[in-house]
Amino acid sequence: MPHYIGVDLHTTCFTACVMTKQGESSFQEYKLDELEKFKKSLRGADQVAIEATTNARFFHDQIIGRVKRVVVVNPRQFEVIKRSVKKTDQRDAFNLAQFLRLDLLPEVRMKDETQSQLHSLCQTRQKLVEQRTGLMNKLHNLCVAHGLKEKREAFASEKGLVEVLQREVWSAIEQVEVEVLVAQIRSLNEGIKRLEGEIKQQGAKLEGHDSLTSIKGIGPKAASILLSVIGKIEDFDTEGQLASYFGIVPTVKQSNETLHLGKISKQGSKLGRTTLVQCTLVAKKYSPYLKQYYERIKARRGAGKAIIATARKFLGIIFQTLKNKWVFEDFPNFVLAE
Repeated sequence: MPHYIGVDLHTTCFTACVMTKQGESSFQEYKLDELEKFKKSLRGADQVAIEATTNARFFHDQIIGRVKRVVVVNPRQFEVIKRSVKKTDQRDAFNLAQFLRLDLLPEVRMKDETQSQLHSLCQTRQKLVEQRTGLMNKLHNLCVAHGLKEKREAFASEKGLVEVLQREVWSAIEQVEVEVLVAQIRSLNEGIKRLEGEIKQQGAKLEGHDSLTSIKGIGPKAASILLSVIGKIEDFDTEGQLASYFGIVPTVKQSNETLHLGKISKQGSKLGRTTLVQCTLVAKKYSPYLKQYYERIKARRGAGKAIIATARKFLGIIFQTLKNKWVFEDFPNFVLAE
């Protein structure tokens, strides 16, 4: 008889709720270093549910070969745990087991190890870029306060950093601040450059990389980021599913006969959406099809909505390209390589 096992996982321990098909349950608590003991209690017909946490992949990989199914649950969509009035480890494990038994859990796709590591690399790069932007803004504010007309973008280069250091307008206190800011920006520049090199190198090994880079507007770095977000294209049956995963579809609110379509959901990866929009801005310059579509939407609804709509259209092209393993010889004219 199969068991449905809900696991409330923490960094040092976990609580397991073992539930039968009839709904009878029992609980067992384990230290994380007792994982082997837990694995020995599992049977081939069992199903296990865990929330997507920092060490969920480790736990998933340890038990995947011992049970019929391992469900990694999206905590943002599984509000039962978040909104529980009586929130304990046993209650959380029980809820996971209960909804697993009913097959009602919102599941997270588990990417392979390379895709997962590359995605982590891309996220780290993005965090460093955001930190650098904050420091560059601070440096720019100091310049503006002294009437200097410096562009923020100039501080991304070594030449711009040297020039701002050599300005003779700084007081002794400001000079210290500027020197520290410049040193931090230089360090971030070095880290970002190293990460980008690794992202391009590892991304080039992923299936579909040559297909995406053959699209005018998607470079090696952007292709690597998009593939790390998408994972296996086989996980998506339609363009709409991929668009929903990127969070670039409108929210829908319906009551009785009233239907309201709102702003895009933004449910998926922010990094994926940002990269997609950036690539779309470039691609529409070269593709007459995307350019005409953008201009048509812009005339009716404005530039902001037009670029999002065009990005959604562009994502459909990406979907078809990866699904069909297309490689373009001439993307603007939609000519495939032989």
